[in-house]
Amino acid sequence: MEHIERESMEFDVVIVGAGPAGLSAAIKIRQLAIENDLSDLSVCVVEKGSEVGAHILSGAVLEPRALDELFPNWKEEGAPLHVPVKEDKTYFLMSETKHQEAPHWMVPKTMHNNGNYVVSLGNVVRWLGEQAEALEVAVFPGFAASDILYHTDGTVKGIQTGDMGVGKDGEPTTNFTPGYELHAKYTLFAEGCRGSLGKQVIEKFKLDKNADPQHYGIGIKELWDIDPAKHQEGLVMHGAGWPLAETASSGGWWLYHAENNQVTLGMIIDLSYQNPHMYPFMEMQRWKTHPLIKQFLEGGKRVSYGARAVVKGGFNALPKLTFAGGCLIGDDAGFLNFAKIKGSHTAMKSGMLCAEAVFEAIAQGVAKGGELAIARVTEGEDHFIKETVTYTEKFDQSWLKEELYNSRNFGPAMHKFGTFLGGAFNFIDQNVFKVPFTLHDRIEDFSALKTTDAVNFKPNYPKADGVFTFDRLSSVFISNTVHEENQPSHLKLTDANIPVAVNLPKWDEPAQRYCPAGVYEIVEEANQAPRFQINAANCVHCKTCDIKDPSQNITWVTPEGGGGPNYPNM
Repeated sequence: MEHIERESMEFDVVIVGAGPAGLSAAIKIRQLAIENDLSDLSVCVVEKGSEVGAHILSGAVLEPRALDELFPNWKEEGAPLHVPVKEDKTYFLMSETKHQEAPHWMVPKTMHNNGNYVVSLGNVVRWLGEQAEALEVAVFPGFAASDILYHTDGTVKGIQTGDMGVGKDGEPTTNFTPGYELHAKYTLFAEGCRGSLGKQVIEKFKLDKNADPQHYGIGIKELWDIDPAKHQEGLVMHGAGWPLAETASSGGWWLYHAENNQVTLGMIIDLSYQNPHMYPFMEMQRWKTHPLIKQFLEGGKRVSYGARAVVKGGFNALPKLTFAGGCLIGDDAGFLNFAKIKGSHTAMKSGMLCAEAVFEAIAQGVAKGGELAIARVTEGEDHFIKETVTYTEKFDQSWLKEELYNSRNFGPAMHKFGTFLGGAFNFIDQNVFKVPFTLHDRIEDFSALKTTDAVNFKPNYPKADGVFTFDRLSSVFISNTVHEENQPSHLKLTDANIPVAVNLPKWDEPAQRYCPAGVYEIVEEANQAPRFQINAANCVHCKTCDIKDPSQNITWVTPEGGGGPNYPNM
C-alpha cells in the first residue's frame, strides 16, 4: 500500500497488552499519579483481543502476593478469587493404567499451594480491567499493536495499531480503516509469551546478548462441567510421566477443581521435545483416558478449549529489561516461575516495579519542566539514549528477583537430567539446601528436534471418541476463534519453499502436529506435488509455530484487532 496519513494520539505511557502485567502497570502508575497530585498523567492500554480477557489462558492457581500489594482490600473490592486451595496432590503416571502419588514432603516446596486460589485468570484480568478504567486508564480492546514507532535518534516513540479492512491481496477494501499512531514518553511491552513486538525490541537492542536462550512449553487446556458428586472444590492435582515418557518428552499436567462444579485440566509440554512424530494435542487427549483423570470426567461435558505457549526459561533467560524509550514486562520478558508453574503473580509484580520506575521518571521530568522524562541517561554507541534503568534496580531489590533466582536451576535440571534425576536434583535444591552453582540450558528449543531417520518410535494415537477425546477442529470451534477471512495471513513464511522442500523430508513437516489448532497441513492430491497449506482462520494465537519450526521459517504477526479466540471463564 502507498503511504497513509494516520491520526496520532499522545499519552505519557502506552502499554501493549491487557494481561496481568500490563494492567497492573497501568493501575500502579495511575495510583501513584493520583497520590502525588499528577492526576493528568495519561496511560493507554491496547489489547488485540475483542475484550479484556478474551485471549487470557492459564491453569490457573494464583498466588495472591502481588495482588495483595496492588489492592490490599481486593476481597472487599470483589476480586474473583473464590476458591482457596484445600488439597494439593502430585502424581506420577507410570503407565496408561497405573499411577503413584508422591508424598507431600517429597514435592519441591515451590509446588506447594497453601494460601493460593484456583481461578479463571481471564476473569481476574477482566476485573483488573475494570479497576484500571475506574482509575481513568484508557483501555482499547480490539486494537492490535502492529508496529513499533521510533524517533529519529532510534529511541522508541510508541506503537501503531493495525489497519482494518485490508484484503488478502494486501490492498485496502471498501471497509478500510487506517490504524492509529500512539505516541508516549514510555512504551511498555506486555504482550505475553513470545510477543511479536517484544521479540523485535529484544533483537533491535540486543537485550538478550547476556542471557541463556529462552525456553518454552505449549499449554493445552480444557474446561469441563463435571458430575457434582465427583467435584472436590479446591483440590489441586499435578503430575508427570505417561504418556509423554513414551517419547522421552518432558512436561506435566494439571487438574484443578474450580467453582460451580467445573474442573480445568491440561498439559504443558516442553517445546524442547526431540521426537518429530510427537503430537502435543493428541498427547493431551490420550492423557485424559488414564483412569486417574477419566474418573472425574465420566458423565461430564467439555465446555471450552484453548492453547498458548508458555515461557519457561526463568531467571537465566531474562533479557535486559529496559531500552531507549520503553521496557519489557510480564511474559514478554519471561518472568514466569516454572518451578511454581505460575507466572501471574510474577507478571503483576514486574508491571508494578516498572510502573514505579516510569512514574518516578515522568515525575522527575515534570519537576524539571521537561517534556521527555529521563530517569537515567546512558551513552549509546552513536547518541544518548533515555531509559528507565531504575526498573532494573527495583527488580534487583525485590522479592521477584529473589524468587526467580532461587528457582533458576529448576528447568535446566529437568532438561539435563530428565524427570527422575532432575526431580531429585530439584527436591534437594528447593527443600534441602540451595546448590551453590547455576545450571544452564543453551540448546534452543527448535534445534532440539531430531530428523525422522534418527527416531525409531512413532506413537499410535487412537481416533477421537467425541466423549473424552476430541479432534482439533471441534476444539477450535469451542474456543470461539474468529478471524476476518479476507485479510492477509498473519503467519508469514520467510521462504515459501521450505515446508515442502526442507521440513517435509527431514522432519515430516512437524507443523502438521505441533500446531494445536490444525492451522498447517500438507495437502497431497493425485498426480500433484505435496503443497503446504495455512488455515490462518483457525489460529488460536498460541505462537508455537514461531517457536518450534525447525527451520525458523514462520513468523507470527498480529492479525486484525479483535480476531482470534474468545475465551469464556478460562
